[in-house]
Amino acid sequence: MCRYLPHPDGIPIELTLRTSSCLFRRHLHTLGLGGIACNQPRAYRRGTAVDVLIPSLGLDARYPGYIAWCQRLDMGYRVGVAFTDSQALFGARMGEQVCQIHQYCQQQLLDDPTAADTQRLAAQWVSLHAEAFSEASLRTSRQP
Repeated sequence: MCRYLPHPDGIPIELTLRTSSCLFRRHLHTLGLGGIACNQPRAYRRGTAVDVLIPSLGLDARYPGYIAWCQRLDMGYRVGVAFTDSQALFGARMGEQVCQIHQYCQQQLLDDPTAADTQRLAAQWVSLHAEAFSEASLRTSRQP
């Protein structure tokens, strides 16, 4: 089973259906390399083929994956998207790091408006959290 990196709630993410065939749940567990978890307004069926788009990163930030799980929340759903292609996983992992760094910098600037050196804040985030985004860390079992 793979680990799912949490996508920050404050950064928009879109899931769009792909015309690819669905994967069976057992195939997701054997083929899934890792994934991301994000909040969505609607439910998705396990195995559904989707594209993950992070608009703030541009049109190239589109990664093909499959719905691995979907958990109902009070308002919406928490969705796990598994990637079966190493390039898609790498791109999504890098995109998620950029999103996390952006959110970290924004939060630090809210807490201390004089901390305006985003390069320093980004380096600080990397020193604190980059290990959690390593390829090896995605192999550990963590999901709801």
